[in-house]
Amino acid sequence: MDKPKVVLGVSGGIAAYKACELLRRLTESGHDVRVVPTASALNFVGEATWAALSGHPAGTEVWESVHEVPHVRIGQGADLVVVAPATADLLAKAAHGLADDLLTNTLLTARCPVVFVPAMHTEMWEHPATQENVATLRRRGAVVVEPAVGRLTGKDTGKGRLPDPEEIYEVCRRVLARGTAGPDLAGRHVVISAGGTREPLDPVRFLGNRSSGKQGYALARTAAARGARVTLVAANTALPDPAGVDVVRVGTAVQLREAVLKAATDADAVVMAAAVADFRPAEYATGKIKKQDGQEPAPVVLVRNPDILAEISAERPRAGQVVVGFAAETDDVLANGRAKLRRKGCDLLVVNEVGEAKTFGSEENEAVILASDGAETAVPHGPKEALADLVWDQVVPRLA
Repeated sequence: MDKPKVVLGVSGGIAAYKACELLRRLTESGHDVRVVPTASALNFVGEATWAALSGHPAGTEVWESVHEVPHVRIGQGADLVVVAPATADLLAKAAHGLADDLLTNTLLTARCPVVFVPAMHTEMWEHPATQENVATLRRRGAVVVEPAVGRLTGKDTGKGRLPDPEEIYEVCRRVLARGTAGPDLAGRHVVISAGGTREPLDPVRFLGNRSSGKQGYALARTAAARGARVTLVAANTALPDPAGVDVVRVGTAVQLREAVLKAATDADAVVMAAAVADFRPAEYATGKIKKQDGQEPAPVVLVRNPDILAEISAERPRAGQVVVGFAAETDDVLANGRAKLRRKGCDLLVVNEVGEAKTFGSEENEAVILASDGAETAVPHGPKEALADLVWDQVVPRLA
């Protein structure tokens, strides 16, 4: 079979050097990549580097190899165009249809999915002109990945950093897998909780669970690749931040509740995939609890944590909001799941069987998606990414 053809556009920002790693990941995973840099980009990474890593020439002008009509053919033959980094200038040209070099011509002729990965200083990203250009590109069906927060050029820190190349690659892979389906979550804000809460007993001990957060992160990555603005409330995870996702880190169930309720005020969908502790210690010991010779430990008195899923389902901070819950069961899985769906009042409930060697920490999952209208969808054993896409497939038609 022919290799998927990817055009990697590189515009003139300091983050251009990171695109070399993205190019390596794309080529090593079996993609045929043609790099199209801007003239400014070559001030950061030379043409010889792009040509050596991709196996193709990396010209910037429409006047090179004119007989091959590159300004038309490159875009026409692509299965995906990704621009990383995309500067404020490049976004402005793309939004207004300007075509003064090979990359901007390629963007005009491409009829495949297009992904922009912005990188710039915070003030440039937040400027109304840039935000309007981003909104224009998203309305036209492009996926514009939210920049990361972190160290920028010099001593500056803020939003505008290029996400990690591995996470950009994951976005590209997911967009390619969807083909021409398009970003059906474009213009939507989704909130996802992930991981497992921890309830402290003393400064060194806590009550917790085995959740790794991988299913929630898969939901976040697939939503971003489908065009959504994503807020991920992550409880005690050790996973890299997904590209284009705003990550809010929390520890306890109370902290998770506060973060989810705050983010949900303007959310179109809330997916509660985190394993939230049902109980917490009634008292917190400010010093480490010591063993007493010849004495049994004092009982740990527990109190209930807030039921965040039931609260969100009942209050719906935004009209028409779709709420999805997850139920981890060890026995009578479907019966307990159906009862939980009625009790919680959510629109969808993803029910799966868990145990010491099941689901938690695994790269794969299997589940049944229960709907409030009585529909049931069995999801066979497979990657957590596949389950995540099926969840979004059911959320999209329910969005107001």
